[in-house]
Amino acid sequence: MDVSGSSVIVTGAASGLGAATAARFAAAGAEVFGLDLQAGIDKATEDGAPGGVNFIATDVTSEAEVSAAIDIIAESGAPLRVAVNCAGVGWASRILSKKGPHDLDLFRKIIDINLIGTFNVMRLAANRMQQEPAVGDGARGVIINTASVAAFEGQIGQIAYAASKGGVHAMTISAARDLAQVGVRVCTIAPGTIKTPMLAGITPEFQKTLAEGIPFPQRLGEPDEYAQLAEFIVAHNYLNGETIRMDGALRMAPR
Repeated sequence: MDVSGSSVIVTGAASGLGAATAARFAAAGAEVFGLDLQAGIDKATEDGAPGGVNFIATDVTSEAEVSAAIDIIAESGAPLRVAVNCAGVGWASRILSKKGPHDLDLFRKIIDINLIGTFNVMRLAANRMQQEPAVGDGARGVIINTASVAAFEGQIGQIAYAASKGGVHAMTISAARDLAQVGVRVCTIAPGTIKTPMLAGITPEFQKTLAEGIPFPQRLGEPDEYAQLAEFIVAHNYLNGETIRMDGALRMAPR
């Protein structure tokens, strides 16, 4: 699918995977709408936000806010063809620790943002896509969600994160089958260890240790490599219902 002249939604577009993806689709001629929290947008603006991206302050877990954002996008006149869900959090906690059992509200919050937020944007974006005119093969759009290798090999302390990302992976084939009737493809990317703001607090020495555990290439992944893969999925009209690992053949150890 050609995105030139079309609208593209990218959640979590103010930083990391989302910022790289928004910039890449903008460079390809799409009208890109970046959905993120206001605080993230403000920081991105201070640090130099990706050019050509229209930011809309949106909480992805809110039906009202995502619906309002899609209404704004519809007013642009460019058909909505792509939605890429990059918004997410990675807070860690063990089921049991010296502080006691895993905080239940923390577990709910991670599921709410990573899984329910992804579903919320997917369903509302798909609803808009089905109203757009079909192109080639009856295609109307592509939705790309973000899981993680933790969906398959969650580490110690990743119980909530792994559950949320496992849910995103599990939705992929079902969503692709549900949306086949309206010509919308659904794929998921499961990144490994990527150089994103989630790793900002980790020392260079520990980043080096992480890189040494990756078979090849023995380095952390780059956000633009995720963006490249997202662009490829959109362009490849026969990719559907698939979760693609992007991890340098990494298989996560327990810790």
